[in-house]
Amino acid sequence: MSVHDDITSVQRSLEELNRSLGRLEHQLGTDGLEIRRVRMDADHLRESLGLLKESAGASGMSRRPDLVTISDTPYDRSLWIDTDDEGLGARDRHAP
Repeated sequence: MSVHDDITSVQRSLEELNRSLGRLEHQLGTDGLEIRRVRMDADHLRESLGLLKESAGASGMSRRPDLVTISDTPYDRSLWIDTDDEGLGARDRHAP
């Protein structure tokens, strides 16, 4: 599944949660602290999902990253003057 499909699936689940909470509020009444807390938590989830959806669209999560072409031409040897070969030490000295 793509990120967009997953977000859509979560959004549908949150809509079903809101419908169920509406039925529960009708049965229990809206005066209880517990039902108000659950309703606020569901609202926060919906807001957070909206932010996640915006950031997923802005960052292009489903898009492939740009490829970087690396040239096959040899590097300029002057770049490596006064450097040590990894594991071998300096060029003018022998390894121990």
